[in-house]
Amino acid sequence: MSENIEAPLVSAAEARARVAAGAVLLDTRSPGGREKTGPIEGAIIVDRDDLDAEFDFGSPTRHAEVKALDTPIVVICGSVNGSGPVAQNLIGRGFVDVVHVEGGAPAWHELDA
Repeated sequence: MSENIEAPLVSAAEARARVAAGAVLLDTRSPGGREKTGPIEGAIIVDRDDLDAEFDFGSPTRHAEVKALDTPIVVICGSVNGSGPVAQNLIGRGFVDVVHVEGGAPAWHELDA
């Protein structure tokens, strides 16, 4: 089933293009990581330890921007080690258009330089 599909790893440039085209950007960095690397405009802050509440459609605290299982999603963290498991978890939940960012937030911010 969907949990066996590996979450694609995309470049920061491709991730930005996906977000510009309407994908929802999820920032899974810790508060310290966000402070260290800086905010990412338009990103939804996600608690990696509370994905049930944040993404189950029956949850009252679900992110409304994630409207359906086919909502395009880009997951970013401080590194692939943080974003990969979250992206994989979302795919396991049935989301079908989930990618995560190679190089994480540092690569994202390099595009601003």
